[in-house]
Amino acid sequence: MQELVNNLNSYIWSDSLIYFALGAGLFFSFKTKFVQIRLFREMVRLLVSGKSSKKGISTFQALSVSLSGRVGTGNIAGVAAAIGFGGPGAVFWMWIVAFLGASTAYVESTLGQIYKEDSDGQYRGGPAYYIEKAMGQKWYAWIFAFATIIATGVLLPGVQANSIGNAVELALGGGEIIQTVVGPLSTTKLSTSIGVVILLGFIIFGGVKRIAKFTQVVVPFMAFAYIITALAVIGLNISRLPEIINLILTDAFTPMAGIGAAVGWGVKRGIYSNEAGQGTGPHAAAAAEVEHPAQQGLVQAFSVYIDTLFVCSATAFMILITGAYNVHENEGATPGFIIQNLSMSADANSPAFTQYALETTLPGMGAPFIAIALFFFAFTTILAYYYIAETNIAFIRRSFKMPGDMFLLKIVMLGAVFYGSIKTASVAWGLGDIGVGVMAWLNILSILIIFFMAKPAIKALKDYEYQKSKNIKKYSFDPVSLDIKNAHFWEDRIKNNQKDIM
Repeated sequence: MQELVNNLNSYIWSDSLIYFALGAGLFFSFKTKFVQIRLFREMVRLLVSGKSSKKGISTFQALSVSLSGRVGTGNIAGVAAAIGFGGPGAVFWMWIVAFLGASTAYVESTLGQIYKEDSDGQYRGGPAYYIEKAMGQKWYAWIFAFATIIATGVLLPGVQANSIGNAVELALGGGEIIQTVVGPLSTTKLSTSIGVVILLGFIIFGGVKRIAKFTQVVVPFMAFAYIITALAVIGLNISRLPEIINLILTDAFTPMAGIGAAVGWGVKRGIYSNEAGQGTGPHAAAAAEVEHPAQQGLVQAFSVYIDTLFVCSATAFMILITGAYNVHENEGATPGFIIQNLSMSADANSPAFTQYALETTLPGMGAPFIAIALFFFAFTTILAYYYIAETNIAFIRRSFKMPGDMFLLKIVMLGAVFYGSIKTASVAWGLGDIGVGVMAWLNILSILIIFFMAKPAIKALKDYEYQKSKNIKKYSFDPVSLDIKNAHFWEDRIKNNQKDIM
């Protein structure tokens, strides 16, 4: 299984995808005139200005749902893997992909809003919707929808569940080993897996509103607590901070693990963590109740900063400043190290590096705290994955209805979470990388094609900035006047508003 997964990833995550993602981010940065810098203050203002409705969630709730997908095990175990296989310089490339990816996140999330639909009393949208409407390629939309259902419904939840199980096991110990139909398991990991499945089932059977309410409380609180803890670790080792910053910047261009490893792992884990270009963010963005599509695009661009520049950086500095990391010569089974500060048994794909880092500064607190933080980060990410998979099933069922499809998704996902939690970290991460890579290829290609066909996201940005310059109190969006076709939701809203006036 491990060999098969590695072979698939060698094709999916070739240099082509890495530079394709970086190139797309740079391209959209120029085309939006670096919107991620120019409208930074507007992003912050929009976070607290939106309101929910009966059909849509608020801007902040949409950010929380989106962040629940972005802020997950990638921020803890993923950063450790980037350092472990790419060296400290990989952190710099994570920052670069976040900065450039913020513009990509703006484009894809604005498209998600422009082409969303009112489906069964709630807003739905995402790449499948804008591929069908903006590109006019229904077959491509179906491919993306199926790929996303498999990725977010089966492959990716296992990564999050695996990290939860490993973190709890490292914090509490393995307990007794018992024989099961899937092989020997520790009682700690088994009980953790069962608990996660029960809690997940309770929430996903409650729908998107319950997901939004849960994540809007948990995600901001845990992200804040995690960053504060990281600052405490950094503060207690503050004398080493200049040295660590210099190490990251120097190793980014003369990397100990090789330039390909540093850039590759930085971009791979950067995309996995912040999801810019991956196509997952637009699903939550489409669910928001906003006056103008560009507003949610800007909020989602800001979420990339929160994920990578804040949370991922917190993890990276904790690991590097305490020296709690190894740098591997390769990803293979044969152990070989360029730098070895920890035991050979410390798996770079697990949360072990981060737990060791915190334990060195705050003994007795590190492992339990990371286990708790990882539980909430990973669990809310699983919730976001469910919502994304559900949205793509809703897209497919417009043309083909299969009785019990949503119920089947819930059962399959619960099974995937349980199975993923008991697999080895390397296999779980490898399967997750396949899902991320396929979605990234399909989505980045689609938003580039849509740009050259009609530039809807750029037109929306210019329209929003024009209205903002006029200091209007209530924004509006008229796709017809902007020559944006098939934005039926917004066309109907304009017509209904005109009827109300008459």
